[in-house]
Amino acid sequence: MSWQQRFRQALDQRRAADGWRQRRIIDEQTTRTLHSGGRCYHHFSSNDYLGLTRHPAVIAAWQQGAALTGAGAGASGHVTGYHRQHADLEAQLADWLGYERALLFISGFAANQAVIHLLGEKNDRILADKLSHASLLDAASHSPAQLRRFSHNAPESLAARLASPCEGETLVVTEGIFSMDGDSAPLAALAQQTRQAGGWLLVDDAHGIGVVGEQGRGSCWQHGVRPELQVITFGKAFGVSGAALLCDADTADYFLQFSRHLIYSTAMPAAQAFALQAALHEVQQGEALRQRLQQNIRHFRRGAASLPWQLMDSESAIQPLLVGENSEAVALSARLAEAGCWVSAIRPPTVPPGTARLRITLTAAHRPEDIDRLLEALHDAAG
Repeated sequence: MSWQQRFRQALDQRRAADGWRQRRIIDEQTTRTLHSGGRCYHHFSSNDYLGLTRHPAVIAAWQQGAALTGAGAGASGHVTGYHRQHADLEAQLADWLGYERALLFISGFAANQAVIHLLGEKNDRILADKLSHASLLDAASHSPAQLRRFSHNAPESLAARLASPCEGETLVVTEGIFSMDGDSAPLAALAQQTRQAGGWLLVDDAHGIGVVGEQGRGSCWQHGVRPELQVITFGKAFGVSGAALLCDADTADYFLQFSRHLIYSTAMPAAQAFALQAALHEVQQGEALRQRLQQNIRHFRRGAASLPWQLMDSESAIQPLLVGENSEAVALSARLAEAGCWVSAIRPPTVPPGTARLRITLTAAHRPEDIDRLLEALHDAAG
């Protein structure tokens, strides 16, 4: 079979399964609204949970940083791409979250891939929550370490996996708040079991950092645990992009010496580090924003309780509405778009077959009338 034949077959199968993914050109957007194809929509698909993407202080910091340091880093951090602003941001993050060191990455996907790529060796094992992000599971499946999954958010399933002998080291992998279900991991129980078995815990807290915990310190802080490895990302509550790995000093030095993702990637622009320092300040001072987000979540859940679709058990900004079949989820998303609400339909392979859903995301920038508009559209579609 030629490349072209292979491509056509895969594309035909994707279309037939109502799983076709399509990028839409966005002309303009804020956290609340989105303009595309000449229409304005109420925006319920953004991960900008605190509304910081358009915050004046964050924008001004990026502009100031670009004026001082240019638009790009110019090289990897191991050559000439590691600026004072990067070092300052790393130190601030480590101090904020109670770690010895922080290392910056260009994205959360890259950070997760880097951790598992570097740590997993032949006799080691990786025990991952079965609903962990694709960046974690993909890296683990290509690692020389043995990958085993445990049932979602089930400490007893992890305990059974840990009871099996392992010649090498054990890395347990989970998320703080899961990106597709919106539920929280039982981090205290997972951390205790991992520690008792002599393993290390990796928590990807992309959707918890900035949103929960004192000063927005995230899921690990909220649950009173400090995993050996914590990945936080800046494309959600921080409103920017990039990521960081929090760890101890020896681990950080090991990554700096041997991680190909760090050594051979151009560093994030110093201007971005300027903007992230400003975003960090807003996150730390953002208790009013977090309270407003929680009010919006409660408002939505009250209004959605009587809908015919299953509202998943989530207290986070991610409010999935389980529809079932791909075609039904796509149709419901289109119906909402006709009513002026932009909500993405999520289908396999991102989620398990038969669990296609609308992934509704709420933010601190939403107003009560925005949520009322969405609820009205959902109830009209249900009727």
